[in-house]
Amino acid sequence: MRDLDLTTLRLFVAVCETRSIARAGEQASIVGSAISKRLAQLEDAVGTPLLLRKRRGVVPTPAGETLLEHARAMLGSAHRIERDMAAYAGGARGHVRILASASALAESLAEDVANFLQNPAHRNIRVDMEERVSPEIVRGIREGSASIGLCWDAADLEGLQRRDYRTDHLAIVAHPSHPVARHRSQVRFEDVLGHEFVGMPALSAVQLMLAREAAVAGKPLVYRVLVSNFDAALRVVRAGLAISVVPAEVAQPFTDTYGLRLMPLADAWARRRFAICFRDEATLSPSAQLLVAHLERCATDRAAAG
Repeated sequence: MRDLDLTTLRLFVAVCETRSIARAGEQASIVGSAISKRLAQLEDAVGTPLLLRKRRGVVPTPAGETLLEHARAMLGSAHRIERDMAAYAGGARGHVRILASASALAESLAEDVANFLQNPAHRNIRVDMEERVSPEIVRGIREGSASIGLCWDAADLEGLQRRDYRTDHLAIVAHPSHPVARHRSQVRFEDVLGHEFVGMPALSAVQLMLAREAAVAGKPLVYRVLVSNFDAALRVVRAGLAISVVPAEVAQPFTDTYGLRLMPLADAWARRRFAICFRDEATLSPSAQLLVAHLERCATDRAAAG
């Protein structure tokens, strides 16, 4: 067993997957006789037949199936070693894909990622960010379509690893002439349910929460306008057509510029924490691990600054 080598294991896996020594040789640019010799030596090393030769190719024996499973695991580990060492050798490099909620993108994520990429040590790292609603973010991370997810921690994160990110506070935004603008600095969601709202995508975490809270209060949640993003929602509010529930951190620049009225919601659920989620930190690429650590530091620094 001490004579096992990765090249032979790689050829063994190729033969098992193609069911042909000749086809495996074509893929690896090695003559079939050389592969046959290596496989014979492998069988001698393990002390049992690994392949059954048939008229139309080869198939693994039960022992071969067992070795195939181990070989794939060993080759996967070898690939990760190579990847990680290459990252250290030439400075971190790689591609990280993030799925994030609209709130996370609009509030702080873009700025935090930009600061990460401005570090000269990260010049060879590319980060792609895509906006999704929370259920799609969680599903995407579980299915492996992205490395990292950023969403409200009220989402179903079972089975995923997570780290705390930033927090925000949902608020009512209204035109100064709107009756709701007469409320004090804070307002309860139940007290404004008699007015028309600007709605966002139905499956977003905020909209699902608002619908649930309206049902608990026993009052209808009436939408006058449906839009796809915060910018559009705040423009509708500016036109005096309806009020909207948006993160105060997103709305503040609009309220300062256009004189809109911003009233934080007094409800406990209006204070939200976002989570960084991923399947398994141990399997994250070095680039993704660096980015997760950076986002955690950003959250810690913000909390310390108050």
